[in-house]
Amino acid sequence: MPTPPPRRAATVPHTGVAGSDTPGRRPPHVLSPRPEILTGLSENPALPADLLDRLIADPYPPHQLFRRPDLTEPQLDALIERDAHGTALNRHLPEHVRHRLAGHPDPDVRAALVVSAAADERELFERLAADPAPEVRQKLAESDRTPADLRARLAHDPDPDVRAALGQYWTTAPEPVRRTLLTDPEDSVRAAACARYFRHLPHPVPPADLVPALLADPLTRAGAVPHADLAAADPARLAADPDPDVRHALAAHPDLPAAVRDRLATDPFALVRLAVFARPDTPDADRAALYAWLTGPYEPSGQDEDEETAIEHEFAHFAVGTELWMMRLPWVTADPLPHLDSPYPVFRRAAASPDLPAETRARLLADPDNEVALAAAASSPDPIDPVTAERLDREHRPRKRMRWRPADSYPLPVGTLRRLADDPVPRMRLLALRDPDLPAAVLERLAADPDPDVRHAAASHPRLHPATLRALLADPSGYVAASAAAHPALPVAEMRALLDAAGL
Repeated sequence: MPTPPPRRAATVPHTGVAGSDTPGRRPPHVLSPRPEILTGLSENPALPADLLDRLIADPYPPHQLFRRPDLTEPQLDALIERDAHGTALNRHLPEHVRHRLAGHPDPDVRAALVVSAAADERELFERLAADPAPEVRQKLAESDRTPADLRARLAHDPDPDVRAALGQYWTTAPEPVRRTLLTDPEDSVRAAACARYFRHLPHPVPPADLVPALLADPLTRAGAVPHADLAAADPARLAADPDPDVRHALAAHPDLPAAVRDRLATDPFALVRLAVFARPDTPDADRAALYAWLTGPYEPSGQDEDEETAIEHEFAHFAVGTELWMMRLPWVTADPLPHLDSPYPVFRRAAASPDLPAETRARLLADPDNEVALAAAASSPDPIDPVTAERLDREHRPRKRMRWRPADSYPLPVGTLRRLADDPVPRMRLLALRDPDLPAAVLERLAADPDPDVRHAAASHPRLHPATLRALLADPSGYVAASAAAHPALPVAEMRALLDAAGL
């Protein structure tokens, strides 16, 4: 394959663009456009067709370009030649283009069509269901848009990876399909169809008559334990199972005998102890001891164990914090009043029932643990007042990176948003930019904020002045510059100059 020509930096004639301080030359930001600039242009909905053609001619077009909904057929032809897989992922392709790509020699391209196809494209799904490549059929097994009858056929697919994917992803499959998967001769398929983890909710319940056989199979035992009749299953034997997932599932079983529960309360695997902590029948003193151990520093068991097991135990202990954050306790929610003053935040969070009296809910809204307060807000039938809404957002510290923040669910009034423009905390200043009528002076100040996240948000504000957009194109943060280049108010002359400077 020939090497694409290097992108050249160009100096173009002066066009009177604000910010140029050297007559006859473009501002510095267009002399050597960064890749982020072209990425932003590729997402700009106001990019004219002729400039889009020039961007498509880039030897390395930004992948965002392939997602545009306004691509013409000649443009799609050019992109297919450049990157058929990226083009196949576009959800806006005309039907005849999809069928053309369904005949592409690369199975990854055909599999990408499954990802982007709409549920009503029956003819395309039928064609792909007969595809000779198992990776294409596996994508069909994973997709909820695949017609149910075509998906059911995949339970008999010759490739076990396809059948295993069906067991993991189609959690609402009809019983005949689940029976077929749960009795599959291939170990990996049965393990996928009867597991502790599935790709979607709700988790499937195996047919009752299959549970004894699933419980006897080490590969499906952990997934079968929650559905087992413990009176006939020998819980003491299950409590000694070498698979911690089996013991974890057993520790949550509602019919667990007290003696076995107490044995599992000393299990070396932290998630097993966590399940005992969350049981309604665990004595208070035992629950307190479990919580102290679970939330305390990790200490090796002192037992003679191999390195893999030791690492597994340590990892499980560190996973406890996330598990506590995600935990649901229906028995607490059903009877919340005894748990309003629980020493365990997860119990107080579960006590945030929709049926709480207003004064009781107010206590939870004022809880020092922000997750408890958020749960109370989420279950409240009444609007959340602005002071509480601001506090919920200010104190929000998610355990993992996520886009959602409380202000998304509990919007702040304009007066609060404008006050937050001067807040010392950058993430709170970000909220000011949610005001669509933000005064120009405030908006310009935020566009020059020392925090790049604030400048990035400012660069997409609908009222931003074109001159400020030009300045943001030179921002030291690439993703701020990309946001400015994607703004529909960017003058077409500026877009053209950026492509000129890129040699496109």
